[in-house]
Order: sequence, then C-alpha cells, then structure tokens
Amino acid sequence: MAKILVTGANGQLGKEFRDLSPAFPAHEFLFLSREDLPIHHFELVRNVFNSFQPDFCINCAAYTAVDKAEQEKDLAYLVNAESVGVIAAVCKSHETKFIHISTDYVFDGTATVPYKETDETNPQSVYGASKRKGELDAIELCPDAIIIRTSWVYAVHGKNFVKTMMRLMGEKDQLSVVADQHGSPTWAADIASAIMHIIDSAKWVPGIYHFSNKGETNWYEFACEIKKLIGSTCKVNAIPTYEYPTPAKRPLYSVLDKHKIISTFGIQLHNWKDSLSQCIEKLKTEA
Repeated sequence: MAKILVTGANGQLGKEFRDLSPAFPAHEFLFLSREDLPIHHFELVRNVFNSFQPDFCINCAAYTAVDKAEQEKDLAYLVNAESVGVIAAVCKSHETKFIHISTDYVFDGTATVPYKETDETNPQSVYGASKRKGELDAIELCPDAIIIRTSWVYAVHGKNFVKTMMRLMGEKDQLSVVADQHGSPTWAADIASAIMHIIDSAKWVPGIYHFSNKGETNWYEFACEIKKLIGSTCKVNAIPTYEYPTPAKRPLYSVLDKHKIISTFGIQLHNWKDSLSQCIEKLKTEA
C-alpha cells in the first residue's frame, strides 16, 4: 500500500484523481483542496506530512487563469512557484516522491516540430513564467521530483474549453474559434491514469516529462469535433489569433513530444478524439 497525497483536490485534475481512486483500493489517498491546505504555508504543509506520512505527493494545485494572471502576477507566482517550492522542500525532508504538473506554456510557441523536454523554455505570459519558476524550484528543492508538462487540459469537472463550447453551442447560432494555435487536447482523466501507472510501476526516474493525448489539432478543429460529438447545428467559424486578442499571449504551436514518458514508463497514449468522445459521453451521462 502507498499513501498518496493529492493537493489541489477541487481542481479539474484533482477531481479526476478522486474519481479514479476507487480503482486503486490498495492505496490510501488524502485529497486536500486549497481551503484544506494553503500550500504556501510551510508549517501547515509540514504538519500534514508529519501526520499522514505520504509516500507520494501529487501537486495538482495551480493558478490557471491565464489572462487574469497578467494582472495578478503575485498570486500566480505564489501558487505556481513559491508554493511548489514549499511542497518540494517538505517532500525532500520526508523522502516523499513528488509529482508536479506543469504546462506547455513554458515554451514560446515558435517551434514547428513537437517540443522535447530538453528544448529551451521561453514563456510569453505571467502564467507560463510562473509555472516555469515552479519547475525550477521543484528541481532545486527536490531533485528526485518528477515534473509532467501537459497541454490543453479539459475534464468532466471544472471550467474548460470542452464544457464552454458545449454550453455556447446550445445557446448560439454561430461561434468564432481561433484556428492558428496548434496543440494537443488532453483529458485530465488520462493524466491521472498515467500518473497512477508511474506510481504502480515501482520505477522512479526523476526529471521532466511531456504528456498529452496523441495527435495534434487547433482550437477550431477541436471545437468542430465537439460539435460533431454533441450533434450541434451551431456554425463554427475559423478566425486568426489577431481577431481574438487576449491579455496573455498564447503559444501558436505547443505540441509536446511524448517519446520520453512512453519509453521510460511504458505509458500508452490515447488519441485526442477518442478521449474527447469518452469525456463527452460521461458529461452526457452526468447531465
């Protein structure tokens, strides 16, 4: 049996871990939300570790309001960087295996081939820069950590592109969606499954890994696939990024190369369309 602490338990990924946990009865899980555990408070974090004595800590806590972060820089850095350092330091002192979730936004989006873990980072937003600082703090304070970068995350829970599109397609006759930003949508349930695979593999190889669903697309094609799966008659129009300005700059290309996580841990990837279909079926069932 392993004791697994999951922070950020009320977020998209945290809730997917809650859903998945009954499939792993051999492990004991402790789910803590931001309200349960303000992860920037060192003493509070240390007290939880002293009490629960986790074998693994999966940090799902993150400030993910990409545009809002441009105005709330201090808060973004507190959650995405400083707090990560606190957890990393406590994991190190307790010999707890630390898994931290990061993002494709650490790259500038100027590549034309999928980003490898060794490629130079160059975040173009406060969100991306704060997540990169979190990576560096995790590595410095807990060199044994595993960091998983992912992209375009959606889930049955929380606010995300899939649920927003489903709602808008039920309300509007037409939508305009950006067609020149390329990436790989990723179902949070698949991230959770991959992490549990790593934990159960009894193989621990520290470092940065990339994980997303297989294949690449753009936001417009992503929206069109959602439209098809829900049988919507809403018209979806393709537009360039400059027609939809946002406070934070998005990477135009942020496809991640997943060869390292596949070869190291034997993780199998699901095609993004297959995972999207499963998620939407689940959303329909729970509606």
